[in-house]
Amino acid sequence: MSKRKQKFQQNFKKKKQNNEIKHLARKITKVLSQNANKSLNYKQIASLLEITDADGRNQITKQLAALLSDKKIIEGERGKFLIVPDNNYYTGVIDVTSRGNGYVICDDLEQDIYIPSRNMNHALHNDTVKVYVYSRRKNKKTEGDVVEIIQRAKTDYVGVLQVNKNFGFVIPDDNKMYTDLFVDKKYFNGAENGDKVLVKMTDWPERSKNPFGKITDVLGKPGDHDTEMHSILVEYNLPYKFPKEVEEDAAKLPIKITEKEIAKRRDFRDILTFTIDPKTAKDFDDALSFQILENGNYEIGVHIADVSHYVQENTILEDEAYHRATSVYLVDRVVPMLPEVLSNNVCSLRPNEEKLTFSAVFELDHKAHIVNQWFGRTIIYSDARFAYEEAQVIIENNIKETRNKKQEVREDSKLNLKIPADISLTDKEYNTTPELAKAILKMDELAKVLRKRRMQAGALSFDRAEVRFNLDEDANPIGVYTKVSKDANKLIEEFMLLANRKVGEFVGKNKNGTPTKKTFIYRIHDEPDTSKLEDLQRIVRKFGYDIKTDSRKDTTQSINKLLTDVKGKAEQNMIETLSIRSMSKAVYTTENIGHYGLAFDYYSHFTSPIRRYPDVMTHRLLQHYLDGGKPANKEVYEEKCKHASEREYMATKAERDSIKYMQIKYMQDHNNQKFTGVITGVTDWGIYVEIIENKCEGMVRINDIQDDLYTFDEKKFSVIGQATGNTYTLGDEVTVRVKKTDLERKHLDFWLAD
Repeated sequence: MSKRKQKFQQNFKKKKQNNEIKHLARKITKVLSQNANKSLNYKQIASLLEITDADGRNQITKQLAALLSDKKIIEGERGKFLIVPDNNYYTGVIDVTSRGNGYVICDDLEQDIYIPSRNMNHALHNDTVKVYVYSRRKNKKTEGDVVEIIQRAKTDYVGVLQVNKNFGFVIPDDNKMYTDLFVDKKYFNGAENGDKVLVKMTDWPERSKNPFGKITDVLGKPGDHDTEMHSILVEYNLPYKFPKEVEEDAAKLPIKITEKEIAKRRDFRDILTFTIDPKTAKDFDDALSFQILENGNYEIGVHIADVSHYVQENTILEDEAYHRATSVYLVDRVVPMLPEVLSNNVCSLRPNEEKLTFSAVFELDHKAHIVNQWFGRTIIYSDARFAYEEAQVIIENNIKETRNKKQEVREDSKLNLKIPADISLTDKEYNTTPELAKAILKMDELAKVLRKRRMQAGALSFDRAEVRFNLDEDANPIGVYTKVSKDANKLIEEFMLLANRKVGEFVGKNKNGTPTKKTFIYRIHDEPDTSKLEDLQRIVRKFGYDIKTDSRKDTTQSINKLLTDVKGKAEQNMIETLSIRSMSKAVYTTENIGHYGLAFDYYSHFTSPIRRYPDVMTHRLLQHYLDGGKPANKEVYEEKCKHASEREYMATKAERDSIKYMQIKYMQDHNNQKFTGVITGVTDWGIYVEIIENKCEGMVRINDIQDDLYTFDEKKFSVIGQATGNTYTLGDEVTVRVKKTDLERKHLDFWLAD
């Protein structure tokens, strides 16, 4: 054979191989699965696969014969094919790893289904998918293949645009988005190379490596502080500004309180009333009133901003509040649910101003038992505004207690209190009086009784320290500290819990204790999943702790003991985090099952309508039933509850991302500093370390531990050196220093310092 002929045959063979359609059997079964209710011939299958050439159709014909022979498809009518019904198909939500593999979580299977990247078939994180499951003999891991994307979880992504001549790619910030998005130049929407943008995925053709998209918003330059904060919000589909028409509608609201309106309400303006909030707060949802009754009992009013008086149904304001469903609290800003004219002004219970409120009023005896209760619309006048720190000073320096304090103090003769010199409690700023101080002390006493009773009933005590930042005038973090809940915080918490619980009981429970048929908004918290508790137990045992799960009482008591025992230990934050993750998520619903964490049979959200839409619904329904109304439409409110739960979840993720962003920004200026940290996670690609003093978490990559070759031991929560036997285990203390900070992807890498 001549060399020319031989080369021609080689090229022909190569060309033929190149024309072979990859994974054709899988593509055919996918098409037939998606059209399970009708039979298709080879031409229809080719059309759905966008195969138009004769060679491609011939390959389909041959593959159909092979699938028919393997009994994976059946021939219904002559020349028309159907997928064989198979119990190996499952539907679930896919969790994508940063490496592009996935795990499908399916209620019908005990074990998650592993999806290798080659079998993802364009599925993305949190998509609802249909998978074909088969077992992998090597390690017996349940493995599958995505055959259909039933519903996309999201189509909008934040990323950075990289421009070529007539097109560009958006590189997503989300590390679970494993592919870039292709954008034609005509869809740049004014974006330039290097801009951070919001891109909408519009299509993902079968044969395309990348999804197609169009840019819908230009956020700014990467690294710019406002750009990054807006990016966090946009990533979770959270707004960062109000539409003009909403602001205009809010500005037109009649805010003057008329005598006619006052006449409809119970008047609390002459009763001692005050607020206790964070020092920097501007929206004051709640106020407390206090008076001693003639019989010696205490009347405590929990007064909540009457948002539903101003935000009426079927208005622009109502639509916007429902859409947002919650305020979002990022490190350096609040993105409110309501326009500022309402959240910080009209509805905010500011001192020395008359305000319209919705109230839960309780008569308590000396042992904090409820003697009487009343719910309804009110008007109040707040006599003072306390920050938590100021109320805490009054509690800690109660004149009846004698404590040796090394801190410099000054005498306050009017209050008869000893006050730390660095705390300001002046009449001018806080309108503090002996009556207010006595009210706070008595309410603190009652709150402690309520809390003790709640703990004895089986409530969980998650008093976690929260990460906070000291920011300079440009919102750069110059310090990190933790905020701990003290008595003043718990005072407010207990009376808010009391109001929420009693409102839920008032609507949801008959006098004989049986449930009513009235539709209402409940905040529920299911019992923890047994398998998650078992996982938690395995981990905490490595630290010498134990959890008993024989009964609900055993579980709550042992978890509370665990949370007490770890306080002050290096592993505290890690174990608290793992304990919270072992719990079910609290959600809003009209189907009441109680609140496991609080040990309440009935619990609603009544106390924060400025920042939570479910509380607005609670106010409306409560007034509806006070007026003798019939049960409201359950389906309508259940849909609203579902929406509010989803928005709350997104807001929580955005808040966490903003903390992570600030932590990484803070660590940028500490490259040469050594930190002591605790190993909080161990994987086959690295160990996660949380710095004890500032709670910043980063990763030490396995490849960067260079004294040995390390392998991951899942059962021991460790990575182990093959030659030296050196071991890094969950909970170990290590010393680290910063290797790399990536603000855009919110990722922090460490070196082991020793």
